[in-house]
Amino acid sequence: MIARLTGTLAETSADGAVIDVGGVGYQILASARTLDALGPVGGEVLVLTELQVREDGWTLFGFGSAGERETFRILTSVQGVGGRVALAILSTFTPDELARAVSSGDKAMIARANGVGPKLAARIANELQGKLGAPGLAGAAGSPIPRAGAAADAMSALANLGFKPAEASAAVAAANEELGPDASLDALVRLALRKAAK
Repeated sequence: MIARLTGTLAETSADGAVIDVGGVGYQILASARTLDALGPVGGEVLVLTELQVREDGWTLFGFGSAGERETFRILTSVQGVGGRVALAILSTFTPDELARAVSSGDKAMIARANGVGPKLAARIANELQGKLGAPGLAGAAGSPIPRAGAAADAMSALANLGFKPAEASAAVAAANEELGPDASLDALVRLALRKAAK
């Protein structure tokens, strides 16, 4: 299982990107939101991933946050929602917006996503009731994964200390936002630990 990629953004397309990790190019499919967050070609990136193995091939999906990946997993548990439809939904809504639409049973809103008709929107609204978490609480889980480098090392340090990936990601993202992109690894880990302990 490939859980995440850290490397250089080699190229992007309308629905995906290629990330060079040690000379090997991994092609990922991603939501428009994740692709926008990757930054320019040639930059260092950290992407969470989900590998889907089917008879006709393997597909690697990429995500900019732990919350987005978790929502993708839940969405693809619904009959009729494949990986590409789930990405179309995540390109239209943040995890928090989708949780709000599902909890209020707003089928018309869900149907705004590409490839989602009224029947599928109704199925999503019905089957995912109570599975996406309370709206408003998805903020921490939906925090963007910081760029690679010190932030990736800080996430790894927190994971080694026993923090769950979503907790580590949210804490490092908050610390990174407060300290700025030039923060040292030491400062980032210290502040992330304080934030994770709250």
